[in-house]
Amino acid sequence: MTQQHPQQPNQPHPPQQPEYGAPAPQPPKKRSVGKIAGLGCAGVIALFVIAGVATSGGSGDSGDASNKDKAVATDSKPKKAASADETSQAEQFRTCVAKNGTDTEKAAVKHVTKVTGADKRNDILDAAEVFTDFTGGLTGPHQGEGKLIASAFTSCYESKNGLVTVYDKDGELLANANY
Repeated sequence: MTQQHPQQPNQPHPPQQPEYGAPAPQPPKKRSVGKIAGLGCAGVIALFVIAGVATSGGSGDSGDASNKDKAVATDSKPKKAASADETSQAEQFRTCVAKNGTDTEKAAVKHVTKVTGADKRNDILDAAEVFTDFTGGLTGPHQGEGKLIASAFTSCYESKNGLVTVYDKDGELLANANY
């Protein structure tokens, strides 16, 4: 004789026990409101950044009126009496070498056409560039003069973490040195 327990209408079905060895099913994970809001805000910020970049490009004028890292080419024309602020970086470099350099450094520095990055130094990552009218690059015949120019630069300028790079007229590397 089998006894059956009549089910009462107000009670739910009894919970079923999982079989031994089978993992219990996990309830679906709920996304937190904070995570959703954070991702939404990040998307909006990214949209503003992209829109800002897209609308700022193409005007041709960056609006930067500072002289930071701007190349100043020297010309052979004599200039009017200029103050120290108005002289180019190449002229300042040549003047320093003329006062303190050796004869071979003075001869090499005559080939410097422009200097960039020597006017602004912060001792964190200073990178000056010296351009010359030499040809041939690192393996060319003017490699020695490039090293002389780099050496003369280190005598004129000081930085805790500076690197001067000397280029030939085609933009190829001639020499570099820490200053």
